[in-house]
Amino acid sequence: MSINDDYLARVDAAEARLAALAGAEPQPGALTSADPKSGERWDRGQVWAHLAEFLPYWIAQAGPVLVGASGGPVPFGRMKGDPERLGAIERDRREPVTDLWNDTRTNIAALRAFLSDVAPEQWGERGVHPSMGVMTVDELVEEFMVGHLEQHADQLADLRSPD
Repeated sequence: MSINDDYLARVDAAEARLAALAGAEPQPGALTSADPKSGERWDRGQVWAHLAEFLPYWIAQAGPVLVGASGGPVPFGRMKGDPERLGAIERDRREPVTDLWNDTRTNIAALRAFLSDVAPEQWGERGVHPSMGVMTVDELVEEFMVGHLEQHADQLADLRSPD
């Protein structure tokens, strides 16, 4: 199995989980566990708002890294405190989950297209993130795209009401 196929299978699994979780009722007042780096704790609406915003951002950031540069790793990314990131989460956290899920599904389709287009030699291209340092495209995809989808699916599963 290629790297592309492995990631695509994981995206399919995450999408299926998120589809089921979109209709799940949250526990009243439930918050995510604290993020180890920032201490952030989110409600269900914040998680969905972030799910709806982060994939387009990271796909766009990965584009220049895929191309590479002769002068060293390509700068990319943002910090957790980025005003646009926080603004989108705050702005959209009260939107209906069905709307945020539809946006997320559209963004997952774009992620599939992105992953399908990565050539084998591009997985090793390097970029430099402001806090994480030098990362390969493979590491970027794991940390900020596919692994990130899975982490937020886990969070939403933890927030749902017990059956």
